[in-house]
Amino acid sequence: MNMRIVVAPNAFKGSMNAVQAAEAMKKGILAVIPQCDVICVPVADGGDGLTEVMLAGLSGMRVETMVSGPRMEPLSAPFCMVPSRKLAVVEMAKASGLALLPKARHDPTRTTTYGTGELIRAAMDSGATRIIVGIGGSATCDGGIGMAAALGYRFLDETGTPVEPVGGSLGAIASIDRRNVDPRLDGISVSVACDVTNPLIGDNGASVVYSPQKGATPEQVTRLDEGLTNLARVIRTDLGVAIADMPGAGAAGGLGGGLHAFVGADLKPGIDLVIDVVGLTAAVASADFVLTAEGRIDRQTRFNKAPAGVARTAKAAGVPCIAICGGVGGGIESLYDIGIGAVFSICSGPQSLAAAMQDAEGLLARQTEQVVRTFLAGRSRRPVVQ
Repeated sequence: MNMRIVVAPNAFKGSMNAVQAAEAMKKGILAVIPQCDVICVPVADGGDGLTEVMLAGLSGMRVETMVSGPRMEPLSAPFCMVPSRKLAVVEMAKASGLALLPKARHDPTRTTTYGTGELIRAAMDSGATRIIVGIGGSATCDGGIGMAAALGYRFLDETGTPVEPVGGSLGAIASIDRRNVDPRLDGISVSVACDVTNPLIGDNGASVVYSPQKGATPEQVTRLDEGLTNLARVIRTDLGVAIADMPGAGAAGGLGGGLHAFVGADLKPGIDLVIDVVGLTAAVASADFVLTAEGRIDRQTRFNKAPAGVARTAKAAGVPCIAICGGVGGGIESLYDIGIGAVFSICSGPQSLAAAMQDAEGLLARQTEQVVRTFLAGRSRRPVVQ
């Protein structure tokens, strides 16, 4: 009977997506065991790469549509459509992501999630009744008002004039007009793949924690937090929904809370959603060995990052799991009890980050080969010499 190994990597940010990583790992395994049954199940935790993972895992159809970027510039963005399930997977980073802007244009007071709302609308146009939204990698801190505006909501100031749906307008919102909201929203189910639990406002909220990474000055951080506080107040008054302290509401500059308030979305750990949709549990159940991977693994990995979800799934099935990564950070001993038996870096010696990223697929394949050889050596039974 052939050995069966499941490879379930996340993306290595900036060098290879999860699908490419899985193929590199498969190459490394077959170099050791040519007849091995390698099951590739690329995963994601809601951040960059979710679209590619779902396209591969669900044999989905890639749909390209024109949307408005984070500074309202036109761009083509994809989403994954699975017609047989009436399921669409939307990745906000494709429409409203920080990577879409040059550093000189990073400014969360002027960016918007409008394009993400356009992707949701396009998914409904394609017949989706269930939509999964991945919300990692945002350039925004608009509380989701851009997304909602694309779906027909209007945000009005004290004079009844619509405000521009960007982060800098949050403090001016006095009321929410729902008269032109897309009626199809009542007939869809939306799940948000979210890998953080930050509330919307305060010291651990969307603005204070994340907006400096998106170009906000200290003054803008304060302004955005005050604006999100105002938005939460108006949402509670006009919509009857409380999002200020909701875990995950602060994800993606408040888009987590906005999706809950404006389209009734449920927020769930991204890796749990992905594991369910791509069928990882069933794949692992018949495996001899599981390999996962990500660009960096450290003490934060255990908090709903993709390798942690894979490891927990493997542990539940009683299958050993090893993790491979680019950089090994501190605190990896905290990962052993969740099912990661050991962590290996793809870097075989001193080298620059640029060099490692350039040859990431080759390095991953070679380290996978060595990990599998180690696993086989440990399984071999040899007589004890007396």
